[in-house]
Amino acid sequence: MTAAPRIRVQRRPVHGVLLLDKPLGLSSNQALQKAKWLLRAEKAGHTGTLDPMATGVLPLCFGAATKFSALQLDAPKRYEALAVLGVTTSTGDAEGEVLSRTPVEAAMLAPERLAAVTRQFIGCIAQVPPMHSALKKDGRALYEYARAGVEVERAARRVEIFKLNMAVTQDGQARPAIKMDVACSKGTYIRTLAEDIGKALGCGAHLGALRRTETGGIGLSRCIGLVELEALSEAERLTHLLPTDALLAEHTRITLAPEEAGRFLSGLRRRGAWPDQPAVAVYGEQPPALLGVGHVTAGELIPDRLLSPLEIQQILQEEALTS
Repeated sequence: MTAAPRIRVQRRPVHGVLLLDKPLGLSSNQALQKAKWLLRAEKAGHTGTLDPMATGVLPLCFGAATKFSALQLDAPKRYEALAVLGVTTSTGDAEGEVLSRTPVEAAMLAPERLAAVTRQFIGCIAQVPPMHSALKKDGRALYEYARAGVEVERAARRVEIFKLNMAVTQDGQARPAIKMDVACSKGTYIRTLAEDIGKALGCGAHLGALRRTETGGIGLSRCIGLVELEALSEAERLTHLLPTDALLAEHTRITLAPEEAGRFLSGLRRRGAWPDQPAVAVYGEQPPALLGVGHVTAGELIPDRLLSPLEIQQILQEEALTS
């Protein structure tokens, strides 16, 4: 029996940001490739990984927007998580082999005990990155060492927990668990937080479920799932794309006259009466279009990432068609 021929998708330039509610079971890259196929986009990238067992907010960048995808890596995040108590695993989550089982005593979950442990983890804390992570050591991801059975020494890293709410609950197997609502800085490992909280309670824990509810001020209410996206027509899918500058809301806006815009776009620094700014989004006055991002130091506007003239032309054409 011969296999059905693969349908070749005709790619096209697509520019903008899609706010995806990543489904369970897909890696961030798998979700990205599916969305890229649905939009027939030529170029795409995501803004930081979510494990296959995690769901939630995952901004996807297309075309020119990929130049700004790294901005979300530094953004604060918020998660809803479930720490299953009394069971530790080799990976720190539900996918690993069970390492230990410890009875969970009522005193461990007393309100005053829970409040004390909560206070212990709010603010700046030190975390040792998990072996099952994408963090690199000598050019290899830690999870590669872990799969080979090699334990690598990892230095503790400083992260910040802005908010932590914990409530006693049960998981789907009626095991005692802690439901967590966590607002944190970049680089925070929630599975490590779950393990450390379990250790502080005296019974151990692993991460049973994880959902990212916000990144950089972008919440779940603005996101669309892959199933919903696939059910739409091609034209309807494009309406869910946010503009290329959707991730630049925290940047100070600077608008340049046509002649200055052309020079900036060629990579030249411009002088002006601007105050020092670490992050600016630069626009042309006529036509009104995003040119790129940069920073201002001592009255100099310095380019960091620039759009190409072709990208700007394509974005203006897209805007003209949808206006």
